[in-house]
This record gives sequence, structure tokens and C-alpha cells, in this order.
Amino acid sequence: MRPLILVSADCDIESGDLFQLKADYMRAVYTAGGLPLAAAFPMECASVPQIAAEMCLLARGLVLTGGADVSPDMFGADPHPRLGSISPARDEFELALARAALHADLPVLGICRGMQVLNVAAGGGLIQDIESCVPGAYAHRVSAPRWHPTHAVSVAPQSILRKVSGRDTMMVNSFHHQAVHPAAPGFEATARAGDGIVEAIEKVGSRFTVGVQWHPEALAGRHPEALGLFKEFIIAAQGVC
Repeated sequence: MRPLILVSADCDIESGDLFQLKADYMRAVYTAGGLPLAAAFPMECASVPQIAAEMCLLARGLVLTGGADVSPDMFGADPHPRLGSISPARDEFELALARAALHADLPVLGICRGMQVLNVAAGGGLIQDIESCVPGAYAHRVSAPRWHPTHAVSVAPQSILRKVSGRDTMMVNSFHHQAVHPAAPGFEATARAGDGIVEAIEKVGSRFTVGVQWHPEALAGRHPEALGLFKEFIIAAQGVC
């Protein structure tokens, strides 16, 4: 039986009443052997942590998806002048989902914004705008097809990413301007761009808790290591009782 995988949904920030989710996420989970289920957050609900915990009790894994910036008040910072659109309700729900999954040691795959949410949920912080905060940084928010890799990352030995890719470098796509810093306690940076920006994190000792700053769901149809990351995630989910 396929393991049930929660996939967090985005929302229309202006109206707040329309949930949306790119098909690539669902397709990658299903192709890798999981049964994806969109997880949408309740609006104006006082029991968000309880609802998130109940969802995680039913699931065998969690994918945290990409989207708008994470609000800086979620990690104790003031807003940067280049802060983009934020969704406080989504932040609250996804942070609750991430914390519930971490507490239950459910496999978690955080993608782009989802990696940042995972890091914040575990007590880490974020760079709010790479271009203005990191001198000499690459362009990380690139106008390109979602399936097109644009820069390389170095991959740490003994990491899940190294196991999946079999290489010490990977080419990745890139559509972000926030970045993880510092990594949360208990997490290690397992991939970096040549400019030093953290491109992946993993929780030490977990069955599978991985965040990647790129979008493997958009690469999965063309690049075996991208689908391989989802397959490794699903293998971990199959081991959840």
C-alpha cells in the first residue's frame, strides 16, 4: 500500500479563500510510490497546532512546498526592505505541521520555502534577501523554465543527497531570494552553492528530514537524482508504523 503523504498547499494571498498547489509536487510523490494528499490550512482557526498534529497522525510523511516569503516575525527578525509577499496564516499552519512532524519523527521533505519553514520550525533563522545581504552572491532568483538547472551545489559526504545522487556536486534550479542561516540546532548544511549559500539541510539522526532550496519536483521528469530524492523519502515513509 502506498504511504499517505501530506503535501502543503499554498493560498491566494489577496483573497485568502483559494488554495492552490502545483501538479509537479503531487506527480513526483505519486511517481516515487507515495499517495499524495493536499494539506490546506484552516482560516481563522484557533486550534491550528491541534489540526496539524491530527493530520500528521494520519500521514506517513510530509512535503512542505514552495511559495511566498516566510514572515520575519516567525524567526524574531524585523522586516527587510526587500521582503516579498507573506502569508501569516500559511506560515502558522506550516510551522505547526513541521513541528508536529518533527515531534513524531515523520519523514519530511522541505522544498524551497518549505526548507526555510522547516529550519524556522526547528529554531533556525533566515537571510531575508540574498542579493543585498550576501556580498558577491550568485543570482539565486533566476528567470528560467522550472525544469532548467542554473547553478551547481556541492554535496556533503555521508548525506542523503550524496546517497541519492552518487556525486559530490549537483546542478539545481533556483527561484529564491531568502536562504537558511543559521541552520537550526540538530541540523547540518549538506549542500552549498559556490557563494556559500546553504542549499540543503538534514536533521542528524532522523529517519528522513531533508530540506532543499531548489525544486526537485520540477526536475523529476528529466533528472533521475531529483526523482531519486522523492523515492528515498517514500522509502523512509514506508517504514513509519
